[in-house]
Amino acid sequence: MSERRTFVLVDGENVDATLGNSLLGRRPAPEERPRWERVTDFAEDLWGQPVTGLFFLNASSGSLPTSFVQALLAMGYRPVPLSGSAEEKVVDIGIQRTLDALLAHDDADVLLASHDADFARHLGSLVDGDRRVGLLGFREFTSAQLTGLGVPLYDLEDDVKAFNQPLPRTRIIPLAEFDPEFFLR
Repeated sequence: MSERRTFVLVDGENVDATLGNSLLGRRPAPEERPRWERVTDFAEDLWGQPVTGLFFLNASSGSLPTSFVQALLAMGYRPVPLSGSAEEKVVDIGIQRTLDALLAHDDADVLLASHDADFARHLGSLVDGDRRVGLLGFREFTSAQLTGLGVPLYDLEDDVKAFNQPLPRTRIIPLAEFDPEFFLR
């Protein structure tokens, strides 16, 4: 029997688009993007087992962002550059196929970094009571179809601590955690 491990599947396009369009209102600067090595560190600490980070990229243009790919490799990620026709959502299809393939890997736990409802059916099929499954993203932007699966959602900012600076977010505050001093500054 092989050692259990966690697969972190990153839908970088979705996380970047959510960060840029929904939070910042513009394209994020490099220093405003998640520190992806913190995501895999969090995953390793969370379930106490080795992590394989798969970062899905749309390479349909025929080129790769070389410096970003090198950075991913240096952080221990395995870039998954996919290409296809203009009508194909290559990153979504690649992640869906990977989620489906993980069904045959009983020793695999999964964390999906995305807010996209397109993965609900595929991720839901992995929720079998024997494997650990979770989501990584921004709580307020994660699809209700994903959160409806009943798996834990780890917030990239609050739980994972993947950012170097606070993001301009408005979120629901549980009364037990409410600190009025934050609003009086």
